[in-house]
Amino acid sequence: MATPASFDNPYPSAQGPLATGLATLAGTPEYVSTIDPQLREIAGLAAARVGAAAFASITRLRGPFYITVALSDEIARAIDDAQYADDAGPCLEALQTGRPVGVPDIAATTMRWPGFHEEAPRLGLHASVSVPLHTARGGPVAVLNLYGRDQAAMAPLIAGICSVQGYPLEEAAGPGHPALTDEGGRELVAGYAEALAVRARITRALTVIMTENRCTPDDAYVSLCIRAAQAGTGLDEAAAALIPPKAT
Repeated sequence: MATPASFDNPYPSAQGPLATGLATLAGTPEYVSTIDPQLREIAGLAAARVGAAAFASITRLRGPFYITVALSDEIARAIDDAQYADDAGPCLEALQTGRPVGVPDIAATTMRWPGFHEEAPRLGLHASVSVPLHTARGGPVAVLNLYGRDQAAMAPLIAGICSVQGYPLEEAAGPGHPALTDEGGRELVAGYAEALAVRARITRALTVIMTENRCTPDDAYVSLCIRAAQAGTGLDEAAAALIPPKAT
């Protein structure tokens, strides 16, 4: 999965534990044992801090199966399970493509995701956004799903998440949506933007290592992990140290 060429953080001052958790995950090696606990923490923080979200869950692919590894309520699991049963839904699409998937009106998804379309409104949920989560290796390892009851409240959140990677706001949330004023929502958008920034720094550092050592991407990643361990830093810090000043 290619790293986005550009992205934007519309809320750089919106910092907090949720934003920190997303950025930290993006710099975490995929083989460490803390990944699932980090995902559970992110789901809990998102449910507690993002005002528009009634429920939160996190989807992962384990072998051939999609599973929910964290959730704020069993209602979220029911909506996830409906998507797994159909092998179709916004959470699966976000994990497969590495792009956020916003659904400002679940009632309009009849043909695209029939199980999701039926189950979510039955449980009183009318909008959602699924946000891909990355570790240091690059590709998405999980998806944060936020399900909301209020379409109007979810619209600016969906637009904010999608705008980080430059997707049209009208396409994401429809025209005329209000500004995102919820502090938790702003923090989520800021954290997602910083996670992509971490991912981009690591990708650039791997390119530097591959050029210098004439090695494969896998060998470059191992080299970066070794450099970080030797320096006693995280992968993001080790990556930043390798990037020429004009590229930071």
